Amino acid sequence: MKKSILFLFILFSQTIFSAKITETERLVATCKVWGFLKYYHPKVAGGEVNWDNQLLEKLPKIEKAQTKEEFSLIIENWIDDLGPVKEIAPIPAPKGLEYFDKNFDLSWFNNKLFSKKLSKKLKFIEENRFQGEQFYVYGIKKIENVGMRNENRAHPDFTDANSKLRMVFMFWNLVEYFFPYKYQMDQKWDTTLEKIIPLVIQSQNQDDFYLTMRKLTSKIDDSHTEFYLYPPTEVPFPKFYFPAGGKIIDEKLVITEILGDSLAQIDDIKVGDIITKINDKTIKEIISENKDLIAASNEAKYLNKLVTKILLSNVNTVKVEFFKNDQYRTKTMTWFDYHDSHRNEFKKEGQKEKQKFTLLEHNIGYVDIGEIKVKNIPDMIAALKNTKAIIFDIRSYPRGTAREISKFLNSQEKDFVIYTRPDFSYPGRFKWDVVSKSGVDNKDNYKGKVIVLVNEKTQSNAEWTAMCFQASGNATVIGSQTSGADGNVSVFDFKGFRTLFTGIGIFYPDRRETQRIGIVPDIEIKPTIKGIQEGKDEVLDRALLFAETGK
Repeated sequence: MKKSILFLFILFSQTIFSAKITETERLVATCKVWGFLKYYHPKVAGGEVNWDNQLLEKLPKIEKAQTKEEFSLIIENWIDDLGPVKEIAPIPAPKGLEYFDKNFDLSWFNNKLFSKKLSKKLKFIEENRFQGEQFYVYGIKKIENVGMRNENRAHPDFTDANSKLRMVFMFWNLVEYFFPYKYQMDQKWDTTLEKIIPLVIQSQNQDDFYLTMRKLTSKIDDSHTEFYLYPPTEVPFPKFYFPAGGKIIDEKLVITEILGDSLAQIDDIKVGDIITKINDKTIKEIISENKDLIAASNEAKYLNKLVTKILLSNVNTVKVEFFKNDQYRTKTMTWFDYHDSHRNEFKKEGQKEKQKFTLLEHNIGYVDIGEIKVKNIPDMIAALKNTKAIIFDIRSYPRGTAREISKFLNSQEKDFVIYTRPDFSYPGRFKWDVVSKSGVDNKDNYKGKVIVLVNEKTQSNAEWTAMCFQASGNATVIGSQTSGADGNVSVFDFKGFRTLFTGIGIFYPDRRETQRIGIVPDIEIKPTIKGIQEGKDEVLDRALLFAETGK
């Protein structure tokens, strides 16, 4: 009886292992193995073999593998052909090193497609991994976020599925091993690979393929991530602008600023106007259909990015529906080709530049962090040091002033941020790095209220600046959810496109996360349609109320 059961078990095991595997299963597993060996195998990571060519040579053989047994054998032979890996384990971790391992997972070594022998080979390579200077990636000077080198940056052959897969495999593994916030994606990165591979194979031309790449990058869920195409393409590049900027509120697009005065006058466009449709699509429909095309850490930043897309067209005639004076009105508008550098060229002569800092009524100071420079800080301190409150407006991008201002705000040096950086000797792992400090010991520090204004445009260095000011111990953050993308950016340039992602992790000193969450306001306040139409800055108004009442 026992012999019969054992026989049936062996037969069942062989049947399972010899079961047919799908094309996507083969390619997902190949992508993972290829990327792992690229950064771990001494000969590959050291640049001794042309790894792209090897992939293109092996893919036709892999495509013919019908069973798990056949697939595993191809991969085993591929690894063996690279030559023996010298046994150097155990590799000691540097003294004092503490790993941040929420990203790290090589459990796929035990993939159901792999033989036990293949799984053991992969584990052995991990334990005896390459310890020299990586051939394909490097740590950018000082910051140590990932940089890319020695890659084939050319267009793939859009008629060759394997050529297209090579580029997808390359980018997917860059994110897999060197994006610090992979663990925070809404959709698992493995699942994204499974879903994107069939789309890559189905893509028929350059535009199809790069649309698929755009969908791939959107799943990173990082506000730093963009996807820029380089010409030429079959689809015209958007270059015709609506003459104003806006904000999406309650699934409506509200005009918040005029960017070309004379152009706006032609169609009677004013701040507070509401756009409800573009080319017969509602704003709600546009929000929904672009979810897979725009990368953002949270909904607030997604809507902010979407506004730019909505107000930019690849044709100059656009049908726009407005809701104005309690009625809907549709206009067929002509949008014009003009650049950001030419915007507001129609401003009235003599219009004042934005003030870097100013003294408001009731002895309240105001500082525009997007305008003030380090050289202006002594004058700012002299003008505002005796105020009862200073409002630091960080709803724009700073100019490197955080640390200098913190010396004025803090009574003593304070920890305000800790970083994680990639470990290039153990790809996929990130290590906790030094804590950064703000301020200095200063008995003559600012004694009034510190108020920080934020919104979805508060991104990266702006969020870092807010964290720096929070460390003063006397700061109140007012506004709405920030972009949720902090940390130096890694940029990847190819012939056909350019993309990027956040390259290092940013956390509060107690290791609370900031990615996707952003800087959480102490007092939440968002602009309303009514407030915009009345010309109010409701966030600033709320800050002024707090400065007066402490509530």
